Amino acid sequence: MTNGQKDISEIELIPRDTTPEAYRIQIEALRRMGPEGRARMSFGFCDLMHEIIRTGIRQRHPDYDDVQVKLAFIRLTSGKEVFDKFFPGIKVEP
Repeated sequence: MTNGQKDISEIELIPRDTTPEAYRIQIEALRRMGPEGRARMSFGFCDLMHEIIRTGIRQRHPDYDDVQVKLAFIRLTSGKEVFDKFFPGIKVEP
């Protein structure tokens, strides 16, 4: 490429903490999963992340009920400005 830019084949894709052989095996496994399997895995990671966030909210606010946890999650993930627009007068801390 021009202007000092690297071609995609020149960019190091292997994570520094992974051997080339382990990386090759990981890529082969992801290819075998196909698009549907990779999408299912991605949605599973999203669900896991949401649960981790809700757990953190519950640890910081043990007095919150399920509705307050849900509202705190929405505030945390959407931002205070958006939350206040859609939930005026609701006071929860993430």
